[in-house]
Amino acid sequence: MKNIYIALSFVLTISFGYAQSKETKSADKLYERYEYVNAAKEYLKLTDNGSTDTYVFKQLANSYYNVFNSIEAEKWYAKAITTTQDAETYFRYAQMLKANKKYDDAGNQMRRFASLAPNDNRAKSLSTQENYLSKLLGKTKLFDVKTVGINSKNSDFGAYLKDNTLYFASARNEARKSYEWNNQPFLDIYQSDFKDGAVNNIATEVTALNTKFHEGPVSISADGNTVYFSRESFFDNKFEKSTDKKSKLGKMYVYKASKIDGKWGNVTSINLNNKSYNTSSPSISKDGKTLYFISDREGTIGKTDVWKASINEDGSFGTAENLGPNVNTEGNELSAFIADDNVLYFASNGKQGLGGLDIFAYDTVKNQEAINLGIPVNSEKDDFGFTFNQSQNVAFMSSNRDGGVGDDDIYQATPYCQLNLIIKVKNIKTGENLSSASIVVANQNNKLIGKSTSDDMGNANFQGECDKPYFVNVEKDGYESNVFEVPNSKGEFVLNADLTPTVAVVTEKEVILKEIKFDYNMSNITSDGAFELDKLVVAMNEYPNMVIFVKSHTDSRGKDDYNMSLSDRRAKSTVQYIISKGVATDRIKGQGFGETEPKVKCGEACTEEEHAQNRRSEFLIVKK
Repeated sequence: MKNIYIALSFVLTISFGYAQSKETKSADKLYERYEYVNAAKEYLKLTDNGSTDTYVFKQLANSYYNVFNSIEAEKWYAKAITTTQDAETYFRYAQMLKANKKYDDAGNQMRRFASLAPNDNRAKSLSTQENYLSKLLGKTKLFDVKTVGINSKNSDFGAYLKDNTLYFASARNEARKSYEWNNQPFLDIYQSDFKDGAVNNIATEVTALNTKFHEGPVSISADGNTVYFSRESFFDNKFEKSTDKKSKLGKMYVYKASKIDGKWGNVTSINLNNKSYNTSSPSISKDGKTLYFISDREGTIGKTDVWKASINEDGSFGTAENLGPNVNTEGNELSAFIADDNVLYFASNGKQGLGGLDIFAYDTVKNQEAINLGIPVNSEKDDFGFTFNQSQNVAFMSSNRDGGVGDDDIYQATPYCQLNLIIKVKNIKTGENLSSASIVVANQNNKLIGKSTSDDMGNANFQGECDKPYFVNVEKDGYESNVFEVPNSKGEFVLNADLTPTVAVVTEKEVILKEIKFDYNMSNITSDGAFELDKLVVAMNEYPNMVIFVKSHTDSRGKDDYNMSLSDRRAKSTVQYIISKGVATDRIKGQGFGETEPKVKCGEACTEEEHAQNRRSEFLIVKK
């Protein structure tokens, strides 16, 4: 992966160096020069010739690991660990297994790693977060992610949006010399237009910043007049000799340039650089007072860490400070970016993730443990190079996940607008919290969003997409159901769902309800009938000694025997409904009286209205 080696040391070879053994000499030379593709070919020749040396297997696995060929790396790590290996080999093997979605196997290898390196923070986090994967997969989505059309067949990464221009690093220039790490051209800085939320597919070289060496991602000051970017130290003829004096060992440096008459110029190396270590991936804070960067200088916790340094008024830099264990691990931390709200985004393969590098966010003000951004920002592959233009509400990131067109590709990430709907159900008259209320949330197309019941405090929570209307239906026995509309909202919205108690008129002789409706020729309780009967339940709860006798009547149409039977079934159905709501069986009885006790004595000449009055249920109070 390009982003790895833009942060690490580079080698300019003079002649061949040390070899592990006579048989592996040729392959080892290539490996030590970071020519991993060619090194893998040489090691494969040894296995084709029958070599079963686990050193060769491990070197093959490491070669594929360094170019993130997870399938081949997994294959050869499996062969390498047939003999005991160092702890880091098991860690790398676990990373490749995760990249191939073999999470259980990855967990087994991480436990082997932890047994060999118990004091490593990566091992400590394993013992306390065995179920981290399910938590990551269950995290609420923070961004929608899509690829952009500007990607090439080679590596494209480190996209950074300044105003309406997108800058990024790319190996697309086939006229350039190929870099032996992965046989792709050296990196250059490119730019493209960004308009109406989309990246123009045409990219042009930023020629003022490019040389024959690698140039990496950029960061530009708020006023747009200073750019910081990565470049190899060979540009300044800065390097160290290998121990055998046969190779030049280059580093990554941070350079800055000024805008002069609309063009970049006056390129200079900053005073944080040193030929003994790497300094790369710069990101300047909004106020222009702090530069964040990646380095493996003295004091680094792992392979590469996130560091920061203050920027003095004269443009020089103060002492570099390591961001500490809330950010850095014994693994690789890469591609630091500081957003306008002082949240730092970076990639790490040392923290709990889905596989390879994962992207994390760290609030530099609150100074708490960095959080994993979850899917779809992160995947089982390498995900890195996250930058966030908050004024335009758009982010960019890089990944070598499946579905891309090249090695590393640029993706556009749009913040997922989320609504956290908190529903509070209360009695509108008393303010009492109502538990066990049935709650159904639907969108404007009547599509179900979720169902729940209110808790002991009368509350329920739903997650949804923001800036869309929702409708909330709330029901509870003894209360009138209601539908509440949630307006277009984002973030947290509290809906006060106050319910009105159902009320029955209680006299000295009876409880008066509206008509208890039944379907034609049926005796089962309808929803309308249940609504009215719930009022009787409330009344009986208010009067715990009340005893009710239910009388069910029909109109005079139909045969006498049939009407008597139907009314009796309806009376008993009514009684059973009341009992089902928790009322004791000895507090309510019922009987049907057919057409024997009409309310309006109209005989054969009854109007429809008079028939309706006779077709009734009465709730007589036997005891109050």
